[in-house]
Amino acid sequence: MALKVIGAGLGRTGTMSLKFALQQIGFDPCYHMMDVFQRQGDSEKWDAIARGGAPDWDDLFGGFQATVDWPSCHYWREIAKAYPDAKILLTERDPELWFKRISSTIFPQLDAAPNADPRREAQRRMAHLIVIEQTFGGRLDHDHVIDVYLRHNEAVKREVPPERLLIYDTPQGWQPLCEFLGVPVPDAPFPKTNTTEEFRNRQATRAAASR
Repeated sequence: MALKVIGAGLGRTGTMSLKFALQQIGFDPCYHMMDVFQRQGDSEKWDAIARGGAPDWDDLFGGFQATVDWPSCHYWREIAKAYPDAKILLTERDPELWFKRISSTIFPQLDAAPNADPRREAQRRMAHLIVIEQTFGGRLDHDHVIDVYLRHNEAVKREVPPERLLIYDTPQGWQPLCEFLGVPVPDAPFPKTNTTEEFRNRQATRAAASR
């Protein structure tokens, strides 16, 4: 099964809500960082790719119809080239709001002390490599992080043909998303999940389970 939708937006731009929305309108399942953490061996595969290994996208995304969030958004060019018929979604948020969210959730999680659980630590190291080191160059100060965010978004807008790209913010709801993907608007509320509080609670639960 080839990917039909590729999310190019960085994490904390509504990617978890988008995952559930895409699954609700027929692009099920949708790959997300949470799937990396749940699937045996995926962290190691992404780590190898980040260190220069040749990716096998069909192996990683086998059975999936869509992908959003890290780590795949870091490789949006390569994945878009591998699946030329897939639509590209660029989720955007106000830069200041996005920085506030990512700096209070993802950054502390990935810059934490090593995890005693070997599997959790392998996941943290992989995500630290791709997100902290490769996306942000190891710098997490406000101006640099926002500059990286804006340059990433501008690159997607510049390089993806307009007919293949939807620039999207999840509060816009179903209409633009469904129109772009050519599917009916569901008679259900648009999913809203992974708030900062939910993110922190989930990480606390995972940390407690690994002790």
